[in-house]
Amino acid sequence: MSESAVPTARSPLEPAVRAGLLRRGVRLERATLAWNVVGLGVLAVAAVQARSVALAGFGLDSLIEIGASSVVLWELSGTGEHRQRRALRLIGAAFVGLAVYLAIQSTIVLVSGFHTRHSPLGIIWTAVTALVMFALAAGKARTGAALDNPVLTTEGRVTLIDGLLATAVLAGLMLNALVGAWWADPVAGLVIVVYGLKEAREIFSGDH
Repeated sequence: MSESAVPTARSPLEPAVRAGLLRRGVRLERATLAWNVVGLGVLAVAAVQARSVALAGFGLDSLIEIGASSVVLWELSGTGEHRQRRALRLIGAAFVGLAVYLAIQSTIVLVSGFHTRHSPLGIIWTAVTALVMFALAAGKARTGAALDNPVLTTEGRVTLIDGLLATAVLAGLMLNALVGAWWADPVAGLVIVVYGLKEAREIFSGDH
């Protein structure tokens, strides 16, 4: 009697808990999406003003984050292993494209010795973005683990990387502003390349 009673007692709770976690996941992705939509415009202005490879690359990373959040929102609306694999491949492909673009641009800037201008707007935005992304990433990690959803968990890692990249870009902008280290900007762009390729490799190899 006690064994048969356990599933009966738990069955009403499981759908409710899952629905609550899904709602939380959707709210986290919508918040990420909204932040990056605004950030795309801010970074575009800052990158043009400063002629910064790192800010342009971070803007492209924000564009990828917009796509990744859209993919996760799409995935959370349905179920199925095939749907999850397809969503992960889309995120991985975006990372490869970002890495290729930034590798070329950062190399050109380093070889030519192009000096990036100072960017107070870029410094403020990347500093705030780092804090926001770290908070969102923590929420996605907990929610994805509770749901056992690899797509939400992976996108949480993308958001964490977004925070780390914001920190790297911020460091490059600060070095350039404080000590005139012009090379710090393209080097920050190369940091994004390394992380992008690492994430793409893990996604396509199935390590996530």
